Amino acid sequence: MQMFPDPLHNEFAGLATAYITSGAADYGEIVAIANAFQDGGDDGEFYATWSRAAAHHVEQAAALQAGHPLTARGHLLRAAAYYGIAIKVMFGKPVDPRMTDGFDKCTAAFDRAIVLGARPGERLSVPFDGHGLPTWFIPAVDSKPGEPRPVVIVNNGYDGTLPDCYFGIGKAATERGYHVVLFDGPGQGALLVHQGIALIADWERVITAVVSALIDRGDVDRNRIALHGWSLGGYLAPRAASAEHRLAAVIADPPLWSMGDGMRSLVRALASPELADSLPALPDDAAAKLMGVIMNDRGLEWRVAKRGFWANGADDLQGYIRAIEPFTLDGRADDIRCPFLGAQAEHDPLASGAHAFVERLSCPTTLLQFTETEGAGDHCEIQNRWLLNTKVLDWLDDTFA
Repeated sequence: MQMFPDPLHNEFAGLATAYITSGAADYGEIVAIANAFQDGGDDGEFYATWSRAAAHHVEQAAALQAGHPLTARGHLLRAAAYYGIAIKVMFGKPVDPRMTDGFDKCTAAFDRAIVLGARPGERLSVPFDGHGLPTWFIPAVDSKPGEPRPVVIVNNGYDGTLPDCYFGIGKAATERGYHVVLFDGPGQGALLVHQGIALIADWERVITAVVSALIDRGDVDRNRIALHGWSLGGYLAPRAASAEHRLAAVIADPPLWSMGDGMRSLVRALASPELADSLPALPDDAAAKLMGVIMNDRGLEWRVAKRGFWANGADDLQGYIRAIEPFTLDGRADDIRCPFLGAQAEHDPLASGAHAFVERLSCPTTLLQFTETEGAGDHCEIQNRWLLNTKVLDWLDDTFA
């Protein structure tokens, strides 16, 4: 679906179409936003166009909140979604003030929306390494206050927001009868934008902190806590499950064994197999040549030099490669004990190793495959999240039964 002339802008806009089924966007409005974009516009124009659409919804919510709180909630959710799309193009360091402003407005809209309605969300206190992880506990829509329910913890990836996690699967899970927990960890959301805290490979420490904040709540079924990771969360969630054994199920969309393997594949394609096999060692001259290729490819520039460097606390390609090398499940696969579900989309390059991943596990495993003919062949099945969520939650229902 081509709505913006720039492929990266178009990719980001595609996220909005993914959120239609969660009520955070609608097709006609997405088209209207695309039509408002000035021909030849740059990243600044993209940011401004989506931000204007988001601000319009914030204004509408303010006028309606007193008399029509559910309508106001809908406007605020759309505002959060659109601000979240606007800031994608601003990823990188030094942090652009527009990134901070847009992120804060996205967060504020979601924080206002999630406490409206019959079962409002609740902030959780989750201490971690001297910081507090921004966390929301969102009750199942059909639950009573204090009623124990199974819980789905949604684990984000590289560049998503808490609203993205809610729109991606959180809302569907609350409608299915699960309590949902959303959080920002190191290298994500507020910890990255405001504090510059980078990702960590030993993600089990993060999830242990989150589970510990939940486990003694009277409204939590402590024997049925699931962890769902999408995008980079497809590594983070299984890594956490290898050590945090209070989890009763783990979902990886898609399963990712190692970040270093992904970089080796990229270097193999851009340079040579020999150079790829030598990683994480990378001579200066080879690094300079690779950076030249990366900076001449708009998508790679954003993924590696902007988002990747920033989220991993790196200043150059060699530092980035060193930073991601510890992100691996080597030596940990047999420690994953709970039932495991992997999701593999047909055209998602990150899902190419899903079969091999599952075969290396000794716990009960299931691999769901999604295709282009279903409209679910792209990364994280982003254009048919309803299908993904339905199958994942059906599996979770059966597993927890």
